[in-house]
Amino acid sequence: MNALRPTRRLLAAALNPSKDHGMTPGPLALLPPIYLYRRLLRAHRKHLPQEMRLLGDEYIKAEFRAHRSVDNPAHLIGFLTEWQLYAQKIEGNSWVGEKLDKGKVEKMSDEQIGQLYELMQAIQKRGTEGDLEDGDGGESGQKSQ
Repeated sequence: MNALRPTRRLLAAALNPSKDHGMTPGPLALLPPIYLYRRLLRAHRKHLPQEMRLLGDEYIKAEFRAHRSVDNPAHLIGFLTEWQLYAQKIEGNSWVGEKLDKGKVEKMSDEQIGQLYELMQAIQKRGTEGDLEDGDGGESGQKSQ
């Protein structure tokens, strides 16, 4: 009868399965693609300014469409893992001011580097268009110096 009663040691082990006493997060349970896609769009809607949201939503939609027919499980796991980490950063506002990890940039293919460059150009283009609109008629209430 005593063997079935949970002890404090067993309860503590069940609550904290990692060997390092909970100092590092456990493995990430991957969301299915459609749930992750919806989570990303909701995170953008809730946490990003309108301009960034529009650009981010377009990028998410294009990436998920492009990866719809991928058969390589390792590639899919990497894709979903990175997008899930991105969702967590957006939801926690830890993305502000963050720079790209050099290791990840070095592992990128030429095509991925090209996409990153195109994204940077799109962001800069939208930024300059916004500056021109704000500076044009002087209706924004701010004086240019």
